[in-house]
Amino acid sequence: MFNDLSSVSRYLATRRSGKPRDMVAPGPDAAMLGEILKLAMRTPDHGKLFPWRFVVVDDRDAFADLLARAFTAANPDARAAQIEAAVAPARMAPTLVLLLFAPQPSAKIPLWEQQMSVGAVGMNLLHAAHAHGFVGSWITGWASYDPVVRSALCNGDEQIAGLFFMGSPAQPLEERPRPDASDIVRHWP
Repeated sequence: MFNDLSSVSRYLATRRSGKPRDMVAPGPDAAMLGEILKLAMRTPDHGKLFPWRFVVVDDRDAFADLLARAFTAANPDARAAQIEAAVAPARMAPTLVLLLFAPQPSAKIPLWEQQMSVGAVGMNLLHAAHAHGFVGSWITGWASYDPVVRSALCNGDEQIAGLFFMGSPAQPLEERPRPDASDIVRHWP
């Protein structure tokens, strides 16, 4: 196990999400990204169903074209500036990975448990990126729910759980407000 619990606690206290638009090179190379993805998969998964998939976006121009087609199909009167803003995520951060929810048929494992497993993979993905010295961010946004984007990237019943951006911070990350434990923790009975 861990010989130094305080270092793990310090590590957990330092993880922050960065803004994808503020991420710069370097990002993880192919081998490091492979390790990050393997670590992300070390997550609770009742029934060993593996209800997640990853899509590594290697061709950012093709992804930008997909986003532009999808956005203009849904917004035929969109102005150039709106299309540019909708496509912007395709150009952010050095590394982009989409996490997909891939529901698996099971008589024993309800869908909500599979969804929680996907959420755990997402959090592990952020932790693995941080452990490798990168900043990460998990966003959804319009593209995660768009039928054109979904049909291009997903198979069958898969859904986009989020876009994960990884890179190096261009500036120090800011702490965001955190809840007070007394406001969200209760004891029973």
